[in-house]
Amino acid sequence: MSQVPLSLIVEVKARRDEARDIVTFELADPHGRPLPAFGAGAHIDVRVPSQGQESLVRQYSLCNHPEERDRYQIGVLRDPNSRGGSVAMHDELQEGDLIQISAPKNHFPLEPAKRVLLLAGGIGITPLLCMAERLAHTGADFELHYCTRSPERTAFRERIDAAGFADRVRFHFDDGDEAQKLDLAGLLATPDPDARVYVCGPSGFIDAVMSTAKAQGWPDDRLHSEYFAGAVTASEDDDSFEVRLASSGASYTVPAEKTVHQVLAENGVEIMVSCEQGVCGTCLTRVLEGEPDHRDLFLEDHEHAANDQFTPCCSRAKSKVLVLDL
Repeated sequence: MSQVPLSLIVEVKARRDEARDIVTFELADPHGRPLPAFGAGAHIDVRVPSQGQESLVRQYSLCNHPEERDRYQIGVLRDPNSRGGSVAMHDELQEGDLIQISAPKNHFPLEPAKRVLLLAGGIGITPLLCMAERLAHTGADFELHYCTRSPERTAFRERIDAAGFADRVRFHFDDGDEAQKLDLAGLLATPDPDARVYVCGPSGFIDAVMSTAKAQGWPDDRLHSEYFAGAVTASEDDDSFEVRLASSGASYTVPAEKTVHQVLAENGVEIMVSCEQGVCGTCLTRVLEGEPDHRDLFLEDHEHAANDQFTPCCSRAKSKVLVLDL
């Protein structure tokens, strides 16, 4: 297995408790040099502190103003049901620590639009807050709707209240009265050909936004989403299949209990991977023959339908053989 190269060493300059179970980290070059530029919606890969265990790499969206070069800010939700990355970030990463990160990457960029709707669920606020900063800076027409379980679990409230775009933000709390809860059907009732919708948060929240928008007639190319975790997929009916490399003709059996990238790595074939959940798109690989069983949350519906690429970190095959452009 080949991990994404983490080319930067940064220092944790500040750590702050933003809300219940949410911590922000401010990262900067130890020598004060400018960091690589990034755009709204970008994320970085972070090598998580591991205390001698196998190294973990996780993705975190940048949530500071995208024109800042002196620091990166990330927000991390402590999730006891995660695979260990968020707990380690909360428990082990302290001010003054040095960590490895990647240069910023952006699979969730802002596209030109006359009007923008930003819909955040929980920690999904992080890339959308960066987008709000950018949109406000350029004088764009936008709204930010921020949904959380309760006020005490709402990160960045002070920052948003003090921002020049505070009047464009609406908070929606699960434990609040009905009048302040998000009315998705009403908000998305009339498709606007000049508008774009950006949504980030838990899978259930994103699915609700996307299904409501599509039911109201919003075109797919106006809907943009980013997931933080892979989908939970039933695996009890998984079967084995073959993957064949176009360059050499070598063929390998992928058993039910292993992924394509695990089998290829065992046979000396390296594919760059990062999230291992089909979220980040790092391992995206061209398919020359066969039909993938798509289990990622990175590709859009029309890209799944084309069946000419897939994510070997989590996706499988519907056909007996997949021929890969490797």
